[in-house]
Formats: sequence, structure tokens, C-alpha cells
Amino acid sequence: MRVINLKTDTEKKSRKGKVAYLSVLSNTFLIILKVTAGILSGSVSIISEAIHSSMDLAASIIAFFSVKESLKPADTKHPFGHGKIENISGIIEGVLILIAAVMIVYEAIRNMAGAREIEQFDIAIGVMFISAIVNFFVSKELYKVGKEEDSMALEADALHLKTDIYTSIGVGLGMLVIKLTGIIMLDSVIALIVAGLIIKEAVHLIKNAFDYIMDSKLSDEEEAEIKEVIEIYKDRFINYHKLKTTKSGNMRLIDFHLTLEPNMTVKEAHELMGILKKELDEKLGNTRVSIHIDPGEG
Repeated sequence: MRVINLKTDTEKKSRKGKVAYLSVLSNTFLIILKVTAGILSGSVSIISEAIHSSMDLAASIIAFFSVKESLKPADTKHPFGHGKIENISGIIEGVLILIAAVMIVYEAIRNMAGAREIEQFDIAIGVMFISAIVNFFVSKELYKVGKEEDSMALEADALHLKTDIYTSIGVGLGMLVIKLTGIIMLDSVIALIVAGLIIKEAVHLIKNAFDYIMDSKLSDEEEAEIKEVIEIYKDRFINYHKLKTTKSGNMRLIDFHLTLEPNMTVKEAHELMGILKKELDEKLGNTRVSIHIDPGEG
């Protein structure tokens, strides 16, 4: 049985690591494209996209290493495992995104004072739409694996790339409008809109990561599922109380008290706890359940 579990953990680590590495490769490729297009065109909105992708690359590298670290087994120093490294990486990624947004705003405002003529429109527009297509497929895979493996780091990375899809399309369409109208000022306006979208993304990401670092409870839906499982066996105990939940990485931590009949044997109590732990893990997946036994009045 132990061999099977080890194999499963290895497969999970390999799968999460591969998709995180895919994100690193795709972002590296897109940075090269965008920097080249930005230099050739002289567009601040294209340069802003290159900055955005640079921060995405940093975030992807952080996600890659945090995923590897989070899958390490619990040890004496980390008895609850290493899962919260994913939450910490989410905060770092969010801060990096905010830095990218500030840099974009600075470049856009500076460009407004003396907007440069934009050249090589076709290359700039083509690169933006190539970026959107690449990020669509990579973010889709990241989100799929992130959801299936309950990985905040991968979901955060998918969110970055999803935002990059919208901003790339927006910049590409903006380049097309500038080409047709000749209004160069639109370049800086588009860059500021990109920055606004990035700031919104970063704030959302940091908030979610902080929630779990501060040991916020599981969602109402998940707690309802926990109560549903416990109440299936309500004829075998007097009551349950002091339910506490939180999350560490992809691990759901569940803690509650069971009041049992005073004449219940230790063996019967142990069997009931085993059943509840098994049912909760099957229902929610990735759970660590602590059950405290309280004796009822005789």
C-alpha cells in the first residue's frame, strides 16, 4: 500500500513540475518576441507587454520551485508538510505583478510627453496575437492541472497568463486602431489600461494567498460537505462540535470534537474515527483530519 502512495506522489510531482516548466519555457519565448517587436515598433504598449511577460516569467520560475517544495513529505520541523510554500509564492507573484504595473504606468506617462512614431505595425500586431494564442493553450493546461491537483501556485500562474491573453489581444487591436487612425497617443492609453488590468489581478491574487496564510477557514461549500459526511454517522455519536478548518497548500486541515456514549469501547471509537477520516478524504481529497474524543455523561 505504501508503494502505491509513493508512486502516486511521484506522478503528481512529475505532472505539476512538467506543466510549471512549460510555463517557464513559453514565457521565455514570448519575452524574446515582445522585446524584439517593441524595439522594432517603438511602441510603449508592446514594451509594457514585454515587462508583463518578464514578471510572468519570474512568477513561473517561483511557481516551478514552490510546486517542487510543496510536495515534500512532512518532517519533524514541518509536521503539517510544506504546502504553504505555494501560498507564499502566490504573494510573491502578486507583488511582482504590481511592480510590473508600476513600471508600465511610468513608461506610459513618460511616453505621453513625447509620443514616438510607431513603425513595423504588422510585426507588432502579429506578435501580440501569437502571444495570445500561446498563452491560451498554456494557461488552459496550467489551470486544468492546478484544479485537479489543487495547486495554488499553478492556478496563480494560469491567472497571470489568462490576463496576458486579454492584454495581448487589447494591445494588438490597439495597434490596429493606431495604424488605421494615426492617433499615436492611443499607445500610452492602451498601456495604462493594461496596467489597470494587471493591478486588479495582483490584488486578487495577494488577497487569496494571504487568506490561507492567515489560516482562513475552508469555503462554506466545503464545510457543508464536511458536516454532511459527519452527520451520516450521527447515530454512532451524541454530537460533534468545535469544527475548525483551514488549508495548507493543497492539504485541507480539518479538526473537530466528537462526543461519544460513555460505554463505547476504545476499539469502537477508533473504528468510527477511521471511517470518518476515510469518508472525508474521499469526499474532499487531500485531507488531514484530527478528531478529539469527548466522553458523554453516563
